[in-house]
Amino acid sequence: MSEAPTPAQQQAQQLAQRYIALWNEPDAQRRNHLLQALWHEEGRYMDPMMQASGHAQIDALITAVQQRFPGFRFMLAEGSADGHADRLRFSWHLGPAGAQPAPIRGTDFATLHGGRLLEVTGFIDALPEAA
Repeated sequence: MSEAPTPAQQQAQQLAQRYIALWNEPDAQRRNHLLQALWHEEGRYMDPMMQASGHAQIDALITAVQQRFPGFRFMLAEGSADGHADRLRFSWHLGPAGAQPAPIRGTDFATLHGGRLLEVTGFIDALPEAA
């Protein structure tokens, strides 16, 4: 029998799900709405391959990833979202629908400001050479 998630765990899960939904949103207007609601205006993103500052650059980065990997979807790794205070961490998978395991996997760490993402640092856990 598992224990019910704490409010902090529920909030971490919800934020991570919103983040994944943003990366998967193909419609530019809906994506912009999600981005504005989720990210602080001065938000920053960084991983080993790219970085962005502010809503416009973060949106351009998401668009570029969608174009580079057409038909791929981000998925939140089950049970991975965890948070406390103004920190959040979660793991994700990126691949074609139904791919098991997904070819690209990573873990992101975030700092929040006012309940919105201020800074996200991504780490790539698995990336095929062809990607």
